Amino acid sequence: MAKKKIDTTQMIIDQYMKYVLENGENPKSIYAFSSHIGIKEADFYNSFGSLEAIEKNIFKAFLDNTLDVLNKNAEYEGFDAENKLLSFYYTFFEILKANRSYVVYALKNHKNGLKVLATLTSLRKSFNTYIDDLGIDMVDLKVEKLDKVKDQGLKEWTWAQLLFVLKFWLEDESAGFEKTDILIEKSVTTSFALMDNSTLKSLLDLGKFIWKEKMMTN
Repeated sequence: MAKKKIDTTQMIIDQYMKYVLENGENPKSIYAFSSHIGIKEADFYNSFGSLEAIEKNIFKAFLDNTLDVLNKNAEYEGFDAENKLLSFYYTFFEILKANRSYVVYALKNHKNGLKVLATLTSLRKSFNTYIDDLGIDMVDLKVEKLDKVKDQGLKEWTWAQLLFVLKFWLEDESAGFEKTDILIEKSVTTSFALMDNSTLKSLLDLGKFIWKEKMMTN
């Protein structure tokens, strides 16, 4: 039974992507879509609660497939956080490239930015979990409340970075999306340089010095 459900779920995803690409629009209803792909409406609800849930699951599936590929690579486990994230980006965008027509339809063609963000909510949750698991070493602020802000800030920053690269990729017309590859390398390496403990501590020390000098002169 479990295997049958998994097979049905994947079939629904595949057929949904095929439907929107062939028809240029989303299915009008769950009943109409279920009839179109030859399943009972009740079978649809065993996998998804709505058509929107399929869209959210598709982008999460892209991330899950990325991690499956990475975890099968024996060298990946030995990488530091920076190289793991680089590997993630390159693999993730290779998977997106294989499904570019659907990704463009789902993201680029929507005029409503809030709907796009809603479509990516499951992806964001899974990506945040991945970032947590990387154990990125940031400066120790020695203050519990500030450390919580730091951890949340890291998630917000890395998510914003992923969205920025995704938007760039959607507009990229270079052969093999080589400009996106360059952006990935530069953005990730720059981010880790800025998050480096010694760099941040130097910036914090500079900030303290400027603040102290300002207070003394007032």
